[in-house]
Amino acid sequence: MKIIFAGTPQFAASALEALLTNNYEVIAVLTQPDRPAGRGMQLLPSPVKQVALRHGITVLQPVTLKTDEAQRELAKFQADVMVVAAYGLILPQQVLQMPKFGCLNIHASLLPRWRGAAPIQRAILAGDAETGITIMQMDQGLDTGKMLLKKTCLIAPHDTAQTLHAKLAITGASAIVETLLMLQSGNINGEEQNSEFATYAGKLVKAEAKIDWTDSAFELERAIRAYNPTPVAYSTLNDTNIKIWQAVATDIGKDKPGKILAVNKQHIQVACGDGSLLIEILQRPNGKALPVAQFIQGFTVKIGDCFTTN
Repeated sequence: MKIIFAGTPQFAASALEALLTNNYEVIAVLTQPDRPAGRGMQLLPSPVKQVALRHGITVLQPVTLKTDEAQRELAKFQADVMVVAAYGLILPQQVLQMPKFGCLNIHASLLPRWRGAAPIQRAILAGDAETGITIMQMDQGLDTGKMLLKKTCLIAPHDTAQTLHAKLAITGASAIVETLLMLQSGNINGEEQNSEFATYAGKLVKAEAKIDWTDSAFELERAIRAYNPTPVAYSTLNDTNIKIWQAVATDIGKDKPGKILAVNKQHIQVACGDGSLLIEILQRPNGKALPVAQFIQGFTVKIGDCFTTN
């Protein structure tokens, strides 16, 4: 079975590694163009490209798949199937129908819940108890295709987007291998999605990570976990933007939202619209993310100080 693999971040790289480990014939890799990263802003290859180069696989990095030139190049490979995972480009209908078995997407949710760009973060924000992986036969809709395989993953109380991403990457890698085995044996049937139960996971923007202290402590705790490691929840204290990386909600403590109620080496307690938040790890501009005990050595925080609420 000849496979074209399309993906960009580490989530996708894990799936590509799994295909190669299981001796699937990956004949080409599609990935996003190299992007500047790091303090030096040097062009860096995506995690998927790095895996492909290590294995000597042809890498294609078009800025779009809508041109005749890009489509002719793909058609030359005569692939049996295309596996897509967090690629980042829209696949036009001509590409979707090009492989013999079409295009299969590794989606990080239990469809039809959380169709869209940020299913991992939206699941945490919503307080979902579980999420998972859906292997889907792609069509022209937004994550609307037939479901071929679903794997459930529990969301632990302290999971961040980063830790949940890591768990789902492992689940997705094993799920696509299982799906391809069923596809090869002919023992696979797609299940239509019920759009009445669909929810949408819109792309994250930095502005939504700004903390509104009038929200409940438990909502804010979920937000902090969902926005870790990016874009990172933040607020302003004493005219300084502070990133908040880790916190625990409690129903104890009531005062003006944003007001600091206690400061010790374990946490900074901040009043919320309901309950209070115990901040454990935070970061000031140009600094490192630090536990409270270290943070307060270089930044004065007093009981009665207030984070801004807007």
